[in-house]
Amino acid sequence: MKCAVVQFPGSNCDMDAVKALNLAIGESADIVWHTVASLEAYDLIVLPGGFAYGDYLRAGAIARFSAVMEAVAREADRGKWVLGICNGFQVLTEGGLLPGALRRNESLQFRSEIAALEVVNADTAFTRHYRAGETIRIPIAHGEGNYYADEQTLQRMRERGQIVFRYAREHNPNGSVDDIAGVINERGNVLGMMPHPERAVHARLGSADGARLFTAIFASWREEYAAR
Repeated sequence: MKCAVVQFPGSNCDMDAVKALNLAIGESADIVWHTVASLEAYDLIVLPGGFAYGDYLRAGAIARFSAVMEAVAREADRGKWVLGICNGFQVLTEGGLLPGALRRNESLQFRSEIAALEVVNADTAFTRHYRAGETIRIPIAHGEGNYYADEQTLQRMRERGQIVFRYAREHNPNGSVDDIAGVINERGNVLGMMPHPERAVHARLGSADGARLFTAIFASWREEYAAR
């Protein structure tokens, strides 16, 4: 499985993602600079956390115009798996690859803590190693993680299983509508989430619950590769 971790000016979780992939599934990953115009060689594309372009204007608003984002959109259209974590999630919504938008936290404070998440949809390539309704513990670290979509969009997302993770009841750290922590596109190959699964791949980190997201992607790839 060939993995790419996109590096923008201001990314700071890129090496975390590389190490998580290696620890969770034994796969190395290439750091890909944001000026790269093709990602055709890769099976999984990760947009990591950080502060791309300093989060000027708003988080992800400038990064979405990087040359690499045209390549990300092209590979997503081809069915490749794309994972956006924290700032990567913000970039994906700004670029229109995922519905909704990320706004300033309701508290107007940066929140860094271990968050309890409910697995809402366990029937995706990213979540097949979880159980629906299961509570997992994944770190968060963001100032603009307040997910918003209008009611019509939310209803369509609920009907189509696009809400993948919610913050546990009464433990919403940022004011996200419907307690949303992670969403997927209609096709099911692009996932964005504010919590950091790459920081939860070993018990020494306080939780190993994030590892199953990476092992699920790897298992999905193996099945697809075997069927070719």
